[in-house]
This record gives sequence, C-alpha cells and structure tokens, in this order.
Amino acid sequence: MKTLPVLCLLLSCLSASAWAQQTPPCPTLPDSAGLQWEQRVDRSFIACKAVTADGRQVLNVMLTARDPKISLERSLRAEEGNFSGRGMYWYRPDLGGREIPGMESRRITVVKLGKDQYAQVWIDAESPTELASLRALAQQLDVSATSATLLSAGR
Repeated sequence: MKTLPVLCLLLSCLSASAWAQQTPPCPTLPDSAGLQWEQRVDRSFIACKAVTADGRQVLNVMLTARDPKISLERSLRAEEGNFSGRGMYWYRPDLGGREIPGMESRRITVVKLGKDQYAQVWIDAESPTELASLRALAQQLDVSATSATLLSAGR
C-alpha cells in the first residue's frame, strides 16, 4: 500500500521532467524584441500572440495542420519576405474596398511549411516604422520545431 503513493510521486516527477524538456509551443523571440508570447495550444493548432509590455498584440502566428484557405488577392500584395525559411509575400488585409485609418500598417500572410503544415501570420503595427521592424522580426522566427510538435500532437 505504501508503494502506491511513492509510485504516484515518481510518475509525477517523471512527467514534470518530460514536460520541462518539451519544445515550447511558440518560436523563440529575441530578447531585443521586448515582446512576450501569449500562447494557446490545441490538437489542431498552436496560436502565438506577441504582445508589448502594455498588452498590445502586434504579431500573431497560428500554426495549423489544415489549410486555412484564406484568399490573398494579388492586388493586395505589399512586400516580399521570408518566414521560417520560406519565401512569401505580405498582403494588406482585405476590407472589402473600405479605407480604415491605421490599416496601412497591418499585414497578413499564409505560408505552407510542409505537408499538412501551415502558418498564418499577421502584423498589427501602429506605424510604418513598427511594421518594418515586425516584418524583420517575423523573418527571424523559426517554427520548424513548433510545427513538428503540432503534427505529433494531432496524431
């Protein structure tokens, strides 16, 4: 009877150790970015929201095993870039032709990372300068370990 509590304690220590060794769900942000990830992990997606010290969401990355089927029209193409080693284009959000103040510093893209691996990335910058900085930050992110985690969790 005394072995059961010891066994439970041993198992909890082992699972805590295994948890500590797992790859964190969101890619590593450089310390110089001054941002923190808020993350949500589900069987079908990993959502990473980079927030400023005052809580403003500025960069969002959602990794999923399903094609998000977001229509990104060529007429809304803005800048060429790179995300996690893949070439891509940034797009201005489609607002149905409406002009809304502040939207000129927002971008969205979808990147196919591999078979059943997609990244939706969007930037909510307050200025053209912050937009350029966040695009450069997004280019530094490597989600290869994170997307592998997603694939293994979904199976």
